[in-house]
Amino acid sequence: MRRVRGPVFPLFRHPLPPLSRGGRVLVAVLFAIWAFAISVAWTPAFADDAQAPQAEGPYFAVAGEAGVDALPLKATQVEVRIAGAIADVTVTQRYRNEGRRPIAARYVFPGSTRAAVHAMQVRLGGRVLHAQIEEKQRARIRHDAARREGKTSALLEQARPNVFTMNVANIQPGDDVQVELRYTELVLPTEGRYEFVFPTVAGPRYHRAGEGNTFPATAHLKEGKESEASRPAFALRVHFASPLPVSELRSPSHGIEVAGEGTAQAEVELNDAGARNDRDFILGYRLAGERTATGLSLFQGEDGENFFLAVVEPPKAIAPAQINPREYVFVVDISGSMHGQPLATAKTLLRNLIGKLRPGDTFNVLLFSGSSQMLDAAPVPATRQNIERAVAVIDQARGGGSTEIVPALKRIAALPKAADVARSVIVVTDGYVTVENEVFALIRRNLGNSNVFAFGIGSAVNRHLIEGIARAGQGEPFIVTRPELAAAQAERLRKMIDSPVLTNLRARFEGLDVYDLEPASLNALPDVLAGRPVLIQGKWRGEPRGQLVLEGQAATGAHVDVVPVAAPDAQAGALRQLWARSRIQQLSDQEALEGGSGQREAITALGLRYSLLTQYTSFIAVDQIVRGSEAAVPVDQPLPLPQGVGNLAVGEVGAAVPSTPEPGAWLSLLVVLALVGAALAKRSNW
Repeated sequence: MRRVRGPVFPLFRHPLPPLSRGGRVLVAVLFAIWAFAISVAWTPAFADDAQAPQAEGPYFAVAGEAGVDALPLKATQVEVRIAGAIADVTVTQRYRNEGRRPIAARYVFPGSTRAAVHAMQVRLGGRVLHAQIEEKQRARIRHDAARREGKTSALLEQARPNVFTMNVANIQPGDDVQVELRYTELVLPTEGRYEFVFPTVAGPRYHRAGEGNTFPATAHLKEGKESEASRPAFALRVHFASPLPVSELRSPSHGIEVAGEGTAQAEVELNDAGARNDRDFILGYRLAGERTATGLSLFQGEDGENFFLAVVEPPKAIAPAQINPREYVFVVDISGSMHGQPLATAKTLLRNLIGKLRPGDTFNVLLFSGSSQMLDAAPVPATRQNIERAVAVIDQARGGGSTEIVPALKRIAALPKAADVARSVIVVTDGYVTVENEVFALIRRNLGNSNVFAFGIGSAVNRHLIEGIARAGQGEPFIVTRPELAAAQAERLRKMIDSPVLTNLRARFEGLDVYDLEPASLNALPDVLAGRPVLIQGKWRGEPRGQLVLEGQAATGAHVDVVPVAAPDAQAGALRQLWARSRIQQLSDQEALEGGSGQREAITALGLRYSLLTQYTSFIAVDQIVRGSEAAVPVDQPLPLPQGVGNLAVGEVGAAVPSTPEPGAWLSLLVVLALVGAALAKRSNW
């Protein structure tokens, strides 16, 4: 057989002809150039993304032996009762062990950022286990002991104020487990429109390598892998018991059926076509009248502890006589979790925000992932040319890399600011990070002379981060779930900023003895933006009489609002939990600012006294019946990815996540490739 000289490639049936020495050198050089071009095509927007570590917490579920270890969520039933500004929510979730062994399963699921979780019970085999609130470590010890003894136990913990973990031990094959949670929350109006949100899925979170990560590792199904057959049933009903007729009931997230619209007893229910649990359920509505009346609610407790809640509407917008120079800084997340629909939504939002700036305004744009890139070294005037340049830069951005939000905000904090300039910082992100407390503390310490607004982008936003940023920066949170909703939210911010605010705001109670107030000082209330109510909570004693007086400075001069004290409402018992939740939030904010656990004892005491889930208290339910001796197999149940979020959000191995070598690595890469090409050429006698 004649020997064939020259390489034979699998795609070709015939050998390539031999090459001269010069040809071999040429092939090696071309090979190196080709490799270089391929590398450049994968270069991200910023040069140091490769230095940012991959997300370590979230991971994909790995398919194992079918039918052995599985405790899938079979159904979620949500019952909501809304009376005035208070929503009482009961969530019932049913699980079933479809495997052949006892298992100890863990679920990670979201909750409302304003929720006061105050009760849990577990139904198993006809028995009802009522959970008790306990200190977190003590509850874990009880749960572990019950698991070792072969008893069924359920442990509910707070990983974040809006992310919870449920651990259920010793679930026998064929067992149905039904877990019921109850919580209350405030539903506050914005420009007369209310919005109730029920989160359904916890999105993945990025965290830096080496940092203390308290976010639970979460298994996520790969994009598009959830089948119709495996999708759990999702049902939700909202019942209104309103003092005023309810109108304009709309859901931008799900298909709904409405009954009794225009009455005080309206009802809303999911229809089958829209019953998906891969995005937050959002329900907007209005009460009769153009504006919600200012109100003061009182509750008189049987134990002598009485509570109140004041919701005070700001004045209607009045055109200011003078507008101070205004500067806007847009901080935009273009990390891997923003890839696809979230980034497209962010681009639409920014086109609307930047495109409508006044000619006298100045602005800047910072894009960040593993690193950051500023539009200009200093703010630029909002001319048509600069606006078009900014929009072009944003349009060219593509999602990829990590979510290094703290370095980005530090860069903004270091920007110089003129004393007479009103600076607004607008942060645009999905919030899929684990550094919330660090972000809040940074904003409080360094951005106190700015209003900080946060836009949460996506179908299952980390609302804890978005709302916390706004709270720390004396701004307002916004949520944009789809591109077509971006224009409306951008316009809402524009109106809020254009309209005058109440400054030097202070309040006082005349005739009513109040204490334990939230916020703590009524003489240093935050500025009020147009369309956003003032919220004051606290306790009272003695006789329910007198009035609340709110004073501030509007664009047209002094403003005074007087609210009479109403008779106590026996149905307002939720004010007890809502006050405690507000106090816990204030203590948690202080703890984050101090960078330690100095408020731990106070938070724990409040959680135990008011039966509330906190970062230091947990709910524990233990069945005293021993159900088996076989060791339970631990299982982390996979969750669906939020709607519109792709595999890049969880750092899939092998995914096309852009990365860039160190500058010195380019030369090494070229030399290595050239040597490899030359060696191959010599070996094949080219």
